[in-house]
Amino acid sequence: MDTSVRNLKPGTAVQITSSKFWRLAPADMRRRWWFFRFFDWLTRRLPFVSARRGLLVIRMDGIGDMVLFRNTLDQYSDVFKVPKNEICVLGCKSWESIAGDLFSDYGVFFIDEHIYAKRLVYRIWVNVCVRRLNVAVTVCDAYFRRALMADSLAYVASAPRTVMALPYINSQTRAEYYWYLSQVSDVIDTGPYPRHEIERHATFVSYFTGESPAPVPPQLNWRETPVNLPIEKPYVVFNPGSNERGRCWPLDNYKSLANRLTAYGWQVVFVGKTSENLALNDASVSYEDELILDLTGKTTLPQLFDIMNHSVLVVSNDSGPAHVAAGLGVPTVIVLGGGHFGCFVPYPESIRPANTRFVYKRMNCYHCFWRCHKRESLADSFPCIAAVTVDHVWSVCAEFLPESGPI
Repeated sequence: MDTSVRNLKPGTAVQITSSKFWRLAPADMRRRWWFFRFFDWLTRRLPFVSARRGLLVIRMDGIGDMVLFRNTLDQYSDVFKVPKNEICVLGCKSWESIAGDLFSDYGVFFIDEHIYAKRLVYRIWVNVCVRRLNVAVTVCDAYFRRALMADSLAYVASAPRTVMALPYINSQTRAEYYWYLSQVSDVIDTGPYPRHEIERHATFVSYFTGESPAPVPPQLNWRETPVNLPIEKPYVVFNPGSNERGRCWPLDNYKSLANRLTAYGWQVVFVGKTSENLALNDASVSYEDELILDLTGKTTLPQLFDIMNHSVLVVSNDSGPAHVAAGLGVPTVIVLGGGHFGCFVPYPESIRPANTRFVYKRMNCYHCFWRCHKRESLADSFPCIAAVTVDHVWSVCAEFLPESGPI
């Protein structure tokens, strides 16, 4: 297989080529790919009489990634010369409930990406729905993505023009990515690892505009719906959970920080998924303090947005809600580690929202991609995150909260 992938200047098109024989019988492909291959190919060739039109934007990623991408989407209408009402965003179920507020100008279609990558019947149904869109152009600029999800969906859409960003490729994923990318129209290199996602999105767009990349801080235009909480304002929101236990700042630290805040009269609201409920994970958690309210597992995603939007401060792990808070313009303190430092957090200073701070403890083992061997069990926080002290986070929070406490 021949490829001309190089570490070129970001925003450069690269070419990935392969022989017809290799595309027919590629080496190093997973068994699951072989199992899905015929059905994907069959759906890709479904005939439709109507003319192709519109743009399909594939975003098979979490809430935080969606926030980092949202501003870029508004440029696609001009870049690809397609009206907004002819742009369809193919997204994940995890953020479907907020689409009516954040994607009201666009068409949307949501799927469970994990089921799509594992279950044949569901995959066939999704493939048929995607093919029926009959789009003229398909776009995916995600750097961290999975070939059996995003690249497969782009392949099934079978648009005359398919534009994909060059993803993060390693020895395990190279064969799959090369197979799909060798059959698309444009492959855009948005730069080597590590680079922040917002900068990648801007670089991707610059390839088509011919202008220098112009990354901007994340910004969400969210509704101003009042919140109905059994506490009085002002309040601080804590988001102590994450989709990976190791990326959680120790719960005892959140408890200590909450005690400091309530001592000054601040009210604290804990939020998160049901699986992150503090009482379930730590029997020592007490809610006798009337200034602490536990709403973990008790809010919808839109309600979570509303609660954060009316808070005076959000303290969060490196997770989707952290990016939401930053995008809402709320004072936000994010505790993070070094798994893929600089790709999602922290933001480069040039695009960091004025009210957002990142707290971390640098270690020589940064960029481990969370394959950490230094913790004793999977229930422990990663050492780089556990090393962040309560005093450090407290000092950063103090930048946003008056010493006298709430007025």
